[in-house]
Amino acid sequence: YSFQDEEDMFMVVDLLLGGDLRYHLQQNVHFTEGTVKLYICELALALEYLQRYHIIHRDIKPDNILLDEHAPEVFQVYMDGGPGYSYPVDWWSLGVTAYELLRGWRPYEIHSATPIDEILNMFKVERVHYSSTWCKGMVALLRKLLTKDPESRLSSLRDIQSVPYLADMNWDVVFEKALMPGFVPNKGRLNCDPTFELEEMILESKPLHKKKKRLAKNRSRDSTKDSCPLNGHLQQCLETVRKEFIIFNRE
Repeated sequence: YSFQDEEDMFMVVDLLLGGDLRYHLQQNVHFTEGTVKLYICELALALEYLQRYHIIHRDIKPDNILLDEHAPEVFQVYMDGGPGYSYPVDWWSLGVTAYELLRGWRPYEIHSATPIDEILNMFKVERVHYSSTWCKGMVALLRKLLTKDPESRLSSLRDIQSVPYLADMNWDVVFEKALMPGFVPNKGRLNCDPTFELEEMILESKPLHKKKKRLAKNRSRDSTKDSCPLNGHLQQCLETVRKEFIIFNRE
């Protein structure tokens, strides 16, 4: 569920104690082909759900894929559609994520600061290298997800279900999260880096633990402003807005 206050919107999700896939990659966890195959199927079902509601995620990566204590994964909620993109962009990201889980690094060395012309040139001259130890079916699937032409790329659940490598998957069982992957997070460990969480709290411009005092100060300042005669006309306008416009309430 979600709620909001004067400053923020809060989205509450289930407690996921397994950490994110980025953390486990940094801990040198080796993900088997069988585990990654299951992850691809689970994430394909999640993408199909988003597409049904015309949502493009645009930020699929190991950092945003969270595990519960039994390991089936859930997207972290950073959804953002925008002009110039369509559903194939998420399936490309799924391919990049699967490749990184198997190999430990991404198929292309691209960072947020990499210039766009350098990226375009990289796509022209560089080829993705697939490990000779991977089975042919996995390589074929990754090639179809990492096809540069979005028109030719796998970009729907129906597309991916037609891949021969996934012909043995029981999609109903996958949907019910009844298949256990080869990797299950250690329940006895804290599956995250506490220093990262602490750093976020320290660097946050409006930290939550200081919100109560900050909001009280803001309300006091607003109250002082409201007492000023110059704000009389503004208050009348706001009152008109409150009367004329219906406030949206999900309930």
